[in-house]
Amino acid sequence: MRIIKTLSECANRSATAKKLGINVSTVSRRVAQVEKALGVALFDHRKSGYMLTAEGVELRALSERVELDIVSVTRRISKANQGTLGKLRITTSDSLLLYFLTPIIADFKAQNEGVAIEVLVGNQTLSLARDESDIAVRATRKPSESLVGRRLATIAWAPYGSIANAPSSPLFSDDQTWVSYSAGLSDLRATSYVESRVAANNIAYRTDSVAAASVAIAAGLGLGFLPCMLGDITPGLVRVGPVVAELNDELWLLTHQDIRKSRRVQAFMAFCAAAVAEQKALVEGQLTLPVT
Repeated sequence: MRIIKTLSECANRSATAKKLGINVSTVSRRVAQVEKALGVALFDHRKSGYMLTAEGVELRALSERVELDIVSVTRRISKANQGTLGKLRITTSDSLLLYFLTPIIADFKAQNEGVAIEVLVGNQTLSLARDESDIAVRATRKPSESLVGRRLATIAWAPYGSIANAPSSPLFSDDQTWVSYSAGLSDLRATSYVESRVAANNIAYRTDSVAAASVAIAAGLGLGFLPCMLGDITPGLVRVGPVVAELNDELWLLTHQDIRKSRRVQAFMAFCAAAVAEQKALVEGQLTLPVT
């Protein structure tokens, strides 16, 4: 089932074998054995790669259900989850991690030396259900229904510019260049907010990373919108306008229901929630700052 699932994702025997740590011949042999036992073809071999047949789609769906069941059961019965020792995997975005979450993790680690922290960075939430991570710290208004946790704060957004090159004209003037977002961040409210107000040729830089946008703004590539929790503490940046309420997001601390009683998960979630509460003014854009 693992081979069928992975081959359907990779569409290539070599890539499947590499991902699973087995031989290419093993991939071919196992698929052939299952097809012979069932009396059906599971894949069509096309120029573009291996494509699931209708029967293959059904078997892949079964493999996904079995995978989730196995992960769920092993989590519940694992003694390793009952102590504060062991690995704790946290998934979050680069912008949350950079200056904000890293000090919180460092303080937690100082008080819990037996916990080994692994941080996985990405804008797409890893599957906590599939045991890819233990805790997610996310900016979202719609956390997955399969996860449990708490809303920590409202994330405020505001426009920022370089301290060395702060604008002298009102926002969205024709003489201004801007930094915006692309790819996985194209659906950010800040993206549509800027691009509906700025001519395309005035957008000098686009990126799929909020942290990269903050560096680009500080480097003088243009003005741009950032979460206040990043923009207010990034060297070289200054707010050039007020918080825009319609761009607000929510900060969530999440885990999977199967491991919510793990002592190290509970310990980090309690610690993180308390630390964020102390910095709520920063997250919600309420720090007293000079505005250009």
